[in-house]
Order: sequence, then C-alpha cells, then structure tokens
Amino acid sequence: MANSTRSAKLADRIKVVVAETLKTRIKDPRLGFVTITDTRITGDLREATVFYTVFGDEEERAATAAALESAKGILRSEVGRQTGVKFTPSLTFILDAVPEGAKQIDDLLAKAAAEDARVREIAEGKAFAGEADPYRAPRADDEDEVDEDES
Repeated sequence: MANSTRSAKLADRIKVVVAETLKTRIKDPRLGFVTITDTRITGDLREATVFYTVFGDEEERAATAAALESAKGILRSEVGRQTGVKFTPSLTFILDAVPEGAKQIDDLLAKAAAEDARVREIAEGKAFAGEADPYRAPRADDEDEVDEDES
C-alpha cells in the first residue's frame, strides 16, 4: 500500500491530466461543458475514481457520460504517460452530486429565511407576555431567603 501523501499527489495529478486531456485531445461532439471536480484513488494505486460535473440538462449529462466512457482508453494512456507510475490505474467516471446537494441546501436556506421574515412580521408591534426580562433582578422573595441563610 502506498502512503496517503503519495496517493493524494497522484490523485491530484490524475485530475489535472484528465482535465487537460479532455480540453486538448478529446474532440467528441457528445462531450459537453464538463468540469473535473475531484479524483480519488485506492490505497494500492490501481483504481482511480474521477468525479465530474456537466453544465446542462439530463440529456447532456448522459451524452457526456458516454463520451467519457469511450475516451477512457485515451485518458488512461495519457495518465500513464504523464504520471510515470509502474501500474497505470484504471479510471472510473462518476457524475458528482455536490452541485445538486448545494442547490437543495440553498433552497432550504431560502425557505428558512422566508419563514423567519414571516415570523418577524407577525411579531412586529407585539409585547412580551410577562416582564421584558424576568431574569435580570432577583425577586424580593429570593432576597429574604438569602438573608435568612446568612444569619
């Protein structure tokens, strides 16, 4: 097993090599506006998982997935040539779910902000049910008890 530093460096290098190769050498018309977001490699350096995002709809994502699958051999050859490792890792491409998750979180935050604004509007001009700050000063009953304990 390789150490984690070597694995991380190799994963970063594979990410750069795949991105540059897609930009310069792969001329597949099915390849959409793709961004390589992350690469993870197994401890034995035999398998690399490349995460990517595609700008566009579901049809463009499917076309890009097919283009990446067909270019896998060229990409793996280029990774082997530019990294110089003894065994070139096999590449697996996975559509990154982070953008969809981030959009869902943004939607939930916007919904919470709208609900906070609605509650703020309802509370405007209202008064507290009791004293404004019931915990600020001790009550008269509490002062009597303290005096009795000190005696």
